[in-house]
Amino acid sequence: MQDAKEEVRTRLNIEDVIGEYVQLKRAGRNYKGLSPFSSEKTPSFFVSPDKHIWHDFSSNKGGDVFSFVMEVEGMDFRAALEHLARKAGVDLSQYDTHQNQEVAARKARAREALELATTYYQQSLPKNQHAVEYVFGSRRLSKEIVRDFRIGYAPDSGKALVSFLEKKGFSGHELDDAGLVNRYGGDMFRGRMVVPLMDTAGIVIGFTARIIGEVPNAPKYLNTPQTLLYDKSRHVFALSQAKESIRRLGYSVIVEGNLDVISSHMVEVSQVVATAGTALTEHHVTALKRLGDDIRLCFDADKAGIAATERAIGIASRVGVTLTIIELPDDAKDPDELIRHDPAAWQSAIDQALPAVDWILAQYEKREDITTVAGKRAFTTAGLSITAQLQDPVEREHYEKKIATMTHTTLETIRQKSLQHEPATTPKRAIAHVVQAAPDPYMYQDNAFAVACNDAASQELFAHIDPELFEGAERRAMARYFASHHAEPLRDTPKELHQFDTYVKILLLKADTRYGEWSEQDRYFETARLIRQIENEHKKQTQEQLIKELRGAEAAGDEPRALEIRTKLNSLIKEIARGQRR
Repeated sequence: MQDAKEEVRTRLNIEDVIGEYVQLKRAGRNYKGLSPFSSEKTPSFFVSPDKHIWHDFSSNKGGDVFSFVMEVEGMDFRAALEHLARKAGVDLSQYDTHQNQEVAARKARAREALELATTYYQQSLPKNQHAVEYVFGSRRLSKEIVRDFRIGYAPDSGKALVSFLEKKGFSGHELDDAGLVNRYGGDMFRGRMVVPLMDTAGIVIGFTARIIGEVPNAPKYLNTPQTLLYDKSRHVFALSQAKESIRRLGYSVIVEGNLDVISSHMVEVSQVVATAGTALTEHHVTALKRLGDDIRLCFDADKAGIAATERAIGIASRVGVTLTIIELPDDAKDPDELIRHDPAAWQSAIDQALPAVDWILAQYEKREDITTVAGKRAFTTAGLSITAQLQDPVEREHYEKKIATMTHTTLETIRQKSLQHEPATTPKRAIAHVVQAAPDPYMYQDNAFAVACNDAASQELFAHIDPELFEGAERRAMARYFASHHAEPLRDTPKELHQFDTYVKILLLKADTRYGEWSEQDRYFETARLIRQIENEHKKQTQEQLIKELRGAEAAGDEPRALEIRTKLNSLIKEIARGQRR
């Protein structure tokens, strides 16, 4: 079920799942809270969204989202997987061994059908004069952009595409899997310009289609429904075409319309994407963050656009990206129209993007008369509802000061009012199965690895200690790795330790949160101290074992064996004493 596990993991934010049980607060790149496994008063429980792991310093417990649910709910792995799969909306039956091949085959057939449909639509475009006039005349699209985006035309007849694909051997069920048929079994798209929706690899997974001309009661745009391949809450339109530009420039632009994207790419402003007819989600923002953490929005300044921007601010703050807003000149209703008039003005508008909260406050200021008491009250209420979404306390304070200045109100008054806008604390789920954890007797061994992660010199100390002194396969493997690889700080799981990936990530989290601010010299001395402790603890364990053996030899009257053990024991006691004096 490894594939199912990875699918569930990618669909869930670990901080959201754990946040149902533990009150978490942002701590840099991580989150922290009180341990659910001990009665501590100071937060020592950390969650790393980047590494998708958690670690509790008080009990030395840690792992991934599955191990957390297993701990707090008292579940085995299968039960935890089923629990989280329901939360993520993953159908585990698709991953049952006997169904894997069937689902894979259905997806492959759907891709094949979509690829043939794309070619069919492309070939249909030049055959229809009405469509040609619209695409190349009204929309002014170039032949190059039509080719690059594989734009085509869906004939205005009941089953043109279906008949074509049936002749290629596709069944109605297979065409339904691909999202190509309506509820009556006819073509999903008719009389429309069609634009393929592609995954990040450029594989067609669906279509968006725009009506040509005016058709009463017909929606302007029609998109592929949810299918085996297409999930609108995750799909970013034109990401496959835009990703190289986003990487190169370090930022992405999100617009509302797919044709805004196409027009922008046509004038070589190709870092532009859209969300394909759905509201912006954390999945969209997270996908773009992988390429660059600077995201610029170009939404309408109407009521719906402001509401969308408000939601986007909260998402951006949670995901950890910089969000700015692109303002268009008053005479342009959307990027497409601006590009037709002046392509250079579009890039200029992108370059002058405003911080999202500043833009929102400016919109509120236009809407309310802040010279009046009622206007001030409405403005501060709206503004503080936005600042409450900000995760960074410095950023939140900055905008509280700005709201106070704009309304000629004291900061103290604004802060008092802001308490009314603090997000309501979500009631935490009761933890079903938690036993107060006893301290891990080998925590100091993990601390030795964690403190050494940041410095090659500290890692080199492991070359002078026997790996067999460490408890457990993962610790012994870590000791061997540091003994032979100590050229640079450890930043990710090396290939030699992939089988212990979760353990290594926990060490890296501990290295960052506990030892990251220490000086290199302090980390070196702490590593040396802990290694001495490991050696001395091993000697104490050996001492206890020798004492047991000595008692056995004395009870059996075996004086030669007893003498041998006493000699070893005396030598060991002296070694322990020397180690304690160092």
